[in-house]
Amino acid sequence: MPYRISLITLEEKDRLAARFTPNVRYEIKSEIYGCCIKLLSDDPVLRGTWQENFYSMSQNIRSHGRMYVFRDPDYPPDSVFYEPQSRTAFLLNVRYYGWIKSLALSLTSDILEDEHAIFSVHGACIDIAGSGLCLIGTSGAGKTTQTYGLLRQPHTRIISDDWFFSRVFGPEILAYGSEKNFYIRQDLETVWKEFGGLVRAEEYDRDGRAVADIRWVIGKGRMLPMTTLRTVIILKRDPADRNTVQSLNPDAALALFERNNFFNPHFLVSNPYKTAIRMKYMKDLLDRTVIYEVNTTGTPEGTQKMIRSLVAVPQAGS
Repeated sequence: MPYRISLITLEEKDRLAARFTPNVRYEIKSEIYGCCIKLLSDDPVLRGTWQENFYSMSQNIRSHGRMYVFRDPDYPPDSVFYEPQSRTAFLLNVRYYGWIKSLALSLTSDILEDEHAIFSVHGACIDIAGSGLCLIGTSGAGKTTQTYGLLRQPHTRIISDDWFFSRVFGPEILAYGSEKNFYIRQDLETVWKEFGGLVRAEEYDRDGRAVADIRWVIGKGRMLPMTTLRTVIILKRDPADRNTVQSLNPDAALALFERNNFFNPHFLVSNPYKTAIRMKYMKDLLDRTVIYEVNTTGTPEGTQKMIRSLVAVPQAGS
């Protein structure tokens, strides 16, 4: 991950807050899975994108976490400072909105995993007739492509395309979405033509992305707030591996998650305590689901057919 997170003291937090507070033009309180996260910035473009992305929160609610997002020539590009006790983050010279929104979700996760035993998964979550499927993998493995490929079928509904919250509920794992709209790639429509015209060309940002309401394509009734997880698919792209799909037992999958930092490069805090509670949650998740590893070196359509067969989504035309 190109940005670097530095943990700071309360005194350093106060110093940075005093530096940037006079320049705050926008204070936006948003609801992210029950937490009130306040964005403080002077950037009108960021304000608009953020408000399209997240649900609004009453201004009368006290914030649980705060994010200052500013440009400052005294700091290097993509500098992130975080004070865990006050849950305050400073994102300085971070231009890419995808990182800003992921760090907002990570800030929420830091609150929820400590105080409510609710954990985050950096992955997509799809509902298929009441059964949840999550797609997880390293960057470039095809998670977004395959998620939206599944949404071409009317039998599937979406909870999240990039990040969801979850908790253990007795013998089951419940998964919850938190974003109002999704930050999608412009090249999505070149892979799946069904998503063409979802966003006007001039609305994409310099990174070729835009926050879009995908209900325009899939319909309002196919975006759900939650599901029960039944299947985990870990995507990888390894041309040297001839295996296209293999079943994993929970221990092997847990070791894979541990080696890859839970497939989440956006954690604000990583220490032995955090690792221990994340490992316990992940073990609970993997013990309660069926797990596959899928190699995406084939064509998107070929991988799509394989995933549909694993989770019993009807093939196109059936």
